[in-house]
Amino acid sequence: MPSSHNARKSGDWTTVREATFDFFRSVGVDTFFGNPGSTELAMLDRWPEDIRYVLGLHEASVVGMADGYARATGKAAFINVHSAAGLGHALGNVYTAYRNRAPMVIIAGQQSRELLPNQPFLGASNAADFPKPYVKYSIEPARAEDVPAAIAHAYRIAMQRPYGPTFVSVPADDWNVRCKPLVPRQISSVTAPDPRMISDAADAISSAKSIAFVVGAEVDEEGAGDALVRLVERLQAPVYAAPFAARVTFPEHHDLFAGFLPAAPAKVSSTLTKYDLVIAVGAPVFTYHVPGPSDLLDSDTTIIHLTTDPDAASSAPLGTSIVGSLAFGLPMLADLVDVRPARSEPFARPKPVIPDRGTHISPDYFLHRLGREMTDDTVLFEETPSVRPALQDHVRIATWNRFFTMASGGLGYGLPGAVGFGLAQPDQKVICLIGDGSFMYSPQALWTAVQHDQDLAVIILNNGGYGAMRSFSKVLQVRDVPGIELRGLDFVELARGMGCPADRVTSSDEFDARFASFMAQSGPRLLEVVIDPEIQILY
Repeated sequence: MPSSHNARKSGDWTTVREATFDFFRSVGVDTFFGNPGSTELAMLDRWPEDIRYVLGLHEASVVGMADGYARATGKAAFINVHSAAGLGHALGNVYTAYRNRAPMVIIAGQQSRELLPNQPFLGASNAADFPKPYVKYSIEPARAEDVPAAIAHAYRIAMQRPYGPTFVSVPADDWNVRCKPLVPRQISSVTAPDPRMISDAADAISSAKSIAFVVGAEVDEEGAGDALVRLVERLQAPVYAAPFAARVTFPEHHDLFAGFLPAAPAKVSSTLTKYDLVIAVGAPVFTYHVPGPSDLLDSDTTIIHLTTDPDAASSAPLGTSIVGSLAFGLPMLADLVDVRPARSEPFARPKPVIPDRGTHISPDYFLHRLGREMTDDTVLFEETPSVRPALQDHVRIATWNRFFTMASGGLGYGLPGAVGFGLAQPDQKVICLIGDGSFMYSPQALWTAVQHDQDLAVIILNNGGYGAMRSFSKVLQVRDVPGIELRGLDFVELARGMGCPADRVTSSDEFDARFASFMAQSGPRLLEVVIDPEIQILY
């Protein structure tokens, strides 16, 4: 447990700024993400040497980096953004952080209190309402003296499951006001599931004839992967990755891993209604992207749902939901269920077909090569939604805490998320696989990677447009949609302009000659891979 640095006695007087920095140190904060503005200068004055300030060149990048950092460490990240429009710039990735369940405290500047009644320049009207509903807690304290306690409150809520972002708006003239120091406190953040419901679930599992698991990101987030594997192996049941899981759900080389469920109701129900019992672990029941009929409601399939998220439990349309820590619930279940004999035939997916090597680089051929170059200790951040099914086929993640994407569906997370992860784990080799359209949402994060000399390999798959939109246009049978094609972007020069070595390959011959060398290098680097703009099948 972190101890307070330079702790002050409760009877002492200090300033809002010093009380806040004492709190930061008491909870182990050594890194702060930000894009500073004039309304935050009093906070930034004489920045302490023991807390690293990581500059992002756009607020969306700042929040994305903090998200990646929080997911790497399991600790709340702290962020400084500018007032009003600065927070507005950040909101897309605030939504992603909310859906990613990434703990963070966002501290935004606000104009001085004496100016607020007169609609001042840089003043945010109703600042606490601005990021709602995608923060767990939001406040502009009524008094300057209340700022340190509000930030501590925001931190504690961010660290309660389900994790997520919180927000505090601080007027510019609050930081130097005298106040009392905070009293150090500790609050538990893990709750156990109801033992009776776990016992009833174990009875249902032991009596079921056929069982399947659907697993989501919460398992990796909680560090409960080994407990899940133990339970699954006792039951010899197949495991499906939940639709749009934003982290590793199960070792993908395991004999019991059966593949990824698509985010389409009919396909999910056709897969799951074959089983008497479905155990959904750490995922909603279920996440869909397209409408359609589902036979689950009218089937004989029973669903038992384990989650840390009360909202996911409350919104589930069917099944029994048990809310509580998976790190507690899964071992409890494993101890109570009957062991089943090993199956004569495993559920493992067939090995992917090695794609043909043509003159041009197909998405499948690139992903096949990427899968060969990946090692178990490589971290992959992915933001290529148009080729994700092919990625899942060719790049099989075998280790926990090694795959991350955005749970929101919003672009602009992948690159800053990878940078933030690398800042938390500087000895870790990180790959950011990103589309040409996605890259343009937060390209500024590449500059931060260069400044910190990160071992980050950025791979841009350039198919000349928004591939997912091409796919949906085909599925929905619409034609001549504007705004899908992207032309005239020079990613190599863009990267070099931020100090990042960069290269481009346009043919299979170039790719084969350079890719292994690119992957073996260290430091920040970018490779643009021009791929066939073929329309991918998403569902």
